[in-house]
Amino acid sequence: MTSTTPRAALATSADAGRPALRVVGLRKRYGDVVAVDGLDLTVASGECFGLLGPNGAGKTTTIEICEGLTASDEGTVEVLGRRWTDDEHALRQRLGIQLQETQLADKLTVEETVRLFRSFYPRGRSVDEVIDLVQLGEKRGARVGKLSGGQKQRLALACAMVGDPELIFLDEPTTGLDPQSRRQLWDLIIELRASGRSIVLTTHYMDEAEKLCDRVAIVDHGRVIALGTPRALIASLGAEHVVEFTSPGSAEVLGAEELEALDGIQSARLHNEEWSLEVTELARAVPALLRELARRGLPLEELVTHSATLEDVFVSLTGRQLRDG
Repeated sequence: MTSTTPRAALATSADAGRPALRVVGLRKRYGDVVAVDGLDLTVASGECFGLLGPNGAGKTTTIEICEGLTASDEGTVEVLGRRWTDDEHALRQRLGIQLQETQLADKLTVEETVRLFRSFYPRGRSVDEVIDLVQLGEKRGARVGKLSGGQKQRLALACAMVGDPELIFLDEPTTGLDPQSRRQLWDLIIELRASGRSIVLTTHYMDEAEKLCDRVAIVDHGRVIALGTPRALIASLGAEHVVEFTSPGSAEVLGAEELEALDGIQSARLHNEEWSLEVTELARAVPALLRELARRGLPLEELVTHSATLEDVFVSLTGRQLRDG
C-alpha cells in the first residue's frame, strides 16, 4: 500500500525512538466499578499491538482514555510523545480512530461521508484513494443507511484513514461481522501494518489477535495479566495441544490430579461439565485418556482436539473461558 503523503514517515527527529503509545499506572472507576486498575503498557512505533480480553475487561475504557475521549482518574498517557492536556489539537491531526460503534449519517453517500471527514484535516489522503483502499469504489454513491455491516465497518476505517494518521486505534473492528467481512477487514489491517503505521487493536477474538498483532496484552479486570508475542504466549503454556471432552458422571469420580497423572497430560480443568486438558503429545494423551475412561466405565460423549491458542492462555491464567466475560 502506498500513500501520496506518507505521514507515518514524517515524524520529526525529536520523535525518533519514542514509543507510539506509553501508559503508566492507568486507573478509571465508574462508581463502585473499577474499569481500569493500574494498567501499564507500551506500544512501539510501527507495531500492531493487540489489547485482548473478554467483554468488560476494561479494553474499551483504556483505549478511549488513550484516544483522549475519556479522562482517567490516575496515571500517565503519552501518545506519539505528547499528552492530551498539552497537545490535543496536534494529536487529533496525527491519529485515526475507529470506535466500537461508529454512528454515521444514514442519508449521506459513501463519498460524501469520506469527503466530510477529509475536511477535518489540513492535509491527508485523497477521497478517491481512501475509498479505493477500503474497496468501496462500487458503493461510492450509495447511502450509508443502505450499506451492509461489513461495508459500514470499512467506511468507518476509511474515515479513520483519510487524515493519513501515524497511529490508528481500532476498537473491536470486526465484532458482529460475518466471516467474509472479517477477512476483508483483516486484509486491510494487514496492509496498514505493512505501511509502517502504528496500530492499537482491541478484540475478544483470539484468532484475530494471532493473525494481526506483533504483540498482545491480555487484560482481565482492568489489569494486564500477560504480555508478549502471540507465539511466545502460546509457547508459555508448555503444551502444544488442547483436548476437550465431555463424559457424563466424570466430575463425580475423576479429579484434575488423576487426569494430570496420565501419560502426556500436563494440566486438566473442569468447566461447565466439560474437561479441558493441556497435552504435550496427542498420540500419548488421547489413548491414555480413553483407557482411563474405559477402566472407570465412563462413557465418552464428545472429544475435540486443537492446537493451543491465545484463548487457551487466557483459560490457563484465569480458569475462565473468554465468553464467560
